[in-house]
Amino acid sequence: MIEVARLSRRSMTATVASMLLLFAVSGCSRPSSTGGYPDFADLVERASPSVVNISTVSAARMPDPLAPGSGETPDGLQNAPEWFRRFLEQNGNQGSAPGVPDNSTDADPGDAPGDSQQDEGEAAPGAPQPLGSGFILWEDGYILTNYHVVQDAKEVIVRLLDRRQFTAQVVGSDERADLALLKIDAKGLPAVKLGDYAKLRPGQWVLAIGSPFGFDYSVTAGIVSAKGRNLISEQYVPFVQTDVAINPGNSGGPLFNLEGEVVGVNSQIYSQSGGYQGVSFSIPIDVAAKVARQLKEHGRVTRGWLGVVVQEVDRNLAQTFGMERPVGALVARVMPGSPAESAGIKAGDVILSFNGEELQVSAALPPMVGNADPGSIVPLVMQRDGKQVTIKVEVGQLDNQDREVADGSQVQVPPATRPAPGAPSLGLTVSEIPDEMRRHAHLVGAGVVVESVAAGAAQQAGIRRGDILQSIAGQEVGTPQRLAEIVSLLTPGVTVPVLINRGGAPSFLPLEVPAAAVPR
Repeated sequence: MIEVARLSRRSMTATVASMLLLFAVSGCSRPSSTGGYPDFADLVERASPSVVNISTVSAARMPDPLAPGSGETPDGLQNAPEWFRRFLEQNGNQGSAPGVPDNSTDADPGDAPGDSQQDEGEAAPGAPQPLGSGFILWEDGYILTNYHVVQDAKEVIVRLLDRRQFTAQVVGSDERADLALLKIDAKGLPAVKLGDYAKLRPGQWVLAIGSPFGFDYSVTAGIVSAKGRNLISEQYVPFVQTDVAINPGNSGGPLFNLEGEVVGVNSQIYSQSGGYQGVSFSIPIDVAAKVARQLKEHGRVTRGWLGVVVQEVDRNLAQTFGMERPVGALVARVMPGSPAESAGIKAGDVILSFNGEELQVSAALPPMVGNADPGSIVPLVMQRDGKQVTIKVEVGQLDNQDREVADGSQVQVPPATRPAPGAPSLGLTVSEIPDEMRRHAHLVGAGVVVESVAAGAAQQAGIRRGDILQSIAGQEVGTPQRLAEIVSLLTPGVTVPVLINRGGAPSFLPLEVPAAAVPR
């Protein structure tokens, strides 16, 4: 099982650190005159003074019972995925790399309980723990890093290349983008030059400078693998994917192009082991710079808000909506009182482009909307009823609307009371929705609850007992009788979209209408 994880705050063993550094050196050393590889030496010499090391002092916390050697497993984690347990174990107390303090007393979640007797080379409780990297964004003391590097820190300490050390103030942070802006009392600092992210292309050389495992000013290089990667962890950031070696301690450090310009902020890795495995992610510098400016000026970040819940369009769903290719973002739900509702967007619409930018996948929509200025009016192209339509929508301001989700509690499904005439041919028995279930599902509008699913078209489509069926073939289903009427009008053999609500989350499923679907 593979995970996407923010870079750990923990040091790894000397063996692992040494091996990874050996790989970085052997894989990233570029001859200057043979083979056509670039020589990074001048770039590193120019850029390094703009890079900083960041340490923090955190409040003491209770020991983590999941730490290695504890012999305990917290309630609720007994059935945790193996990769999650392994990740916690690998970031527990594993000894010290050469010259790096063992962080077993670091009071972060997942850390091993600190020993009552401090070992040689081990950081004392309350001592600064080397956590990550950053870079000087503006010469008057503003430094950019990751939010998770300074999260919950009582004190943040910044160390420059010339060994000067400052206590930094956290000007502001943005958890959604995993960015934080720091300020130190210094002037005339060597600020970085910002690159043009739009000109960055897959295949171009990039270079990272940071403090992996506490080894200050380590340099690794590679190429841009892709742009616009969308991760569940930060849905408002279109990440740059690279194969630059990024490890714990690189968090918040800069990603440079060959001109010595910053094009990204190193943030995450894709790993089976908790260490670098060839896939790294950086926040695009245009996104990071915009966040930093807002934090400096206002102390907070504002983002655009549309107010839709979307899902991916697969081949079967594309067919049901009369599309030639499975592209865009399928609207599964429209938030009440949202800009989308005001603009006339409906569940079942497929958003193909937003503000002139085409959507290949649904995950591309949140960063597009988030980057739009609240109050701006943007064009939106959609597929509706087999045709393309263009509307204009006034972008709202994101507050906590994107956090509106069901609480995940299980709702007791009532016993079957009324089978829908005609529905048994689909393999369904449905009834009207109890008020309690409607509240738990955050349901607005019509729907019937699925009480049983027998072998048939509905089961093949993925419909389950307890689902709320809201529409079929674009027609709202308010009662079992209405479902029967709609089914009786469907053409056998065609595939139609079915909108369901499962645990408060709406989604469309493609359902192939069987020949026996006509009610008797």
